[in-house]
Amino acid sequence: MSIVLCTWGNSIEGGTEEALSVAHKLSVTTGQELNWAVIGAATAEAAALAGKYGVASLDRIADDRLDSFGPDALVEALSQYCQQTSPQTILFNQNINARLIAPRLAGRLGVPVVTNGFDISSESGRLKVVATAFGGDTHCVYELASEVNVVSIVTTSIVAEPAASASTPATRDIAVDLASVTERFTVSSAPQAEGPRLEDADIIVSGGRGLGSADNYALIRDLAGALGGLPGASRAIVDDGWVDSSHQVGLTGKITRPGLYLAAGISGASQHMAGCSAAKTIVAINKDPDASIYRYARYGIVGDCVEILPEIIKAAKA
Repeated sequence: MSIVLCTWGNSIEGGTEEALSVAHKLSVTTGQELNWAVIGAATAEAAALAGKYGVASLDRIADDRLDSFGPDALVEALSQYCQQTSPQTILFNQNINARLIAPRLAGRLGVPVVTNGFDISSESGRLKVVATAFGGDTHCVYELASEVNVVSIVTTSIVAEPAASASTPATRDIAVDLASVTERFTVSSAPQAEGPRLEDADIIVSGGRGLGSADNYALIRDLAGALGGLPGASRAIVDDGWVDSSHQVGLTGKITRPGLYLAAGISGASQHMAGCSAAKTIVAINKDPDASIYRYARYGIVGDCVEILPEIIKAAKA
């Protein structure tokens, strides 16, 4: 039996090292070996990283049908991988795609699944997972008696800690047969984000409905540019069509952990805070002194963000 972290993509995603750190700690406490199943061109990067976190085996899964990372192909490939290698704990670095794949894989295998986990341990032969619920306002503890479990880890609050001593991972090529797999859904249109990713940004300036209009979102872009950061948005203005979903921060958007998160005209609903509460410093601008965002902010300005943002932009550019 073993522990496996499953990832895919053409580069190593943010949060992967944190997920490996969690997996390694569980490996140490249970005495089970840690493997890393990798799909895509990121295998070269993974090889350099695996030993740092005590990985015993880097398992490469390749097939032409996996090139586009379609969910049906991923679920089938990982299902076949699990049948061949019999892992006891199957971990995912929770991102928007893992939210889809992890539950489907658990359903295919007929095993329990826990999402939004941030701490995992083993007690008396049972897996114990601490997870967030209700947008991060509540913590739940799950004790899993099943022999095999799937857990998706939210890494925004986790600090990566390399293994005490590096390992020298073996490399295994895992063959899968995806000849019968056809993607049931085709994405005909999707937002194309170019340049740096919001998840990796150290400074994020986000706007919400408090901006008043889509035209005022230009203030968010200007301040983000002046500070050397990236612009973000609440789900409300994404749903209203002010910006595309690649800017959305929150439970159903990007999960971020910047050094500075400035929220302008955002109330601070739990669903939004789930995507930014791990920021080192949160600054809030809202004309409602009772807005929830002030519960999380280190610094706050009570006022109309449309009037305040131009002054901050001037100061940032000075």
